[in-house]
Amino acid sequence: MRFYDIDAGEIRINHQDIRDVARQSLRKDVAIVLQDTVLFSDTVRNNLTYANETASDEDVEKAAALSHCEEMIRLLPDGYETVLTGSGENISRGQHQLLAIARAFVADPRILILDEATSNVDTRTEKAIQDAMQHIMRNRTSIVIAHRLSTIRDSDIIVVMDHGRIVETGNHEELLAQKGKYYELYETQYAGIAT
Repeated sequence: MRFYDIDAGEIRINHQDIRDVARQSLRKDVAIVLQDTVLFSDTVRNNLTYANETASDEDVEKAAALSHCEEMIRLLPDGYETVLTGSGENISRGQHQLLAIARAFVADPRILILDEATSNVDTRTEKAIQDAMQHIMRNRTSIVIAHRLSTIRDSDIIVVMDHGRIVETGNHEELLAQKGKYYELYETQYAGIAT
């Protein structure tokens, strides 16, 4: 997103160094769902359309359905017009995450970054978030940063890092077969559960 420029190496999109791309142009094509979601003290609708102010009501409602937060919004006192107080203190962390995913759907980015999007939520909410993430990742480049391997299991390429260094790459099956760091992490997280 170029909140700051890197001091070594390059980040390229379609062979173009992102330092040669205007920040506004880059940010238009990228959406991020963070572990600690930022919501504004504003209506649910305005929070969802933040990255795409021209989104229609139909676009917003479709995004809410795809991100599994349609029912949650419906149950709020004023639905889409419910004002989130104190940056969303009146909803749960899982609901924060689902709204952030819905916001990313509304933005319809070419590149999606999911940074620990399922951490700090209960198992049932995690499942809803993972289902929503599977929908939003379709037909776009997605970068998923996660410690919970269930979040990345279906990824095309998994890059395993250890102390800031890449130690393995491959898909889930390939990495399990290597019996390296990924295998160790998997065994730790899923001891006793069949692969």
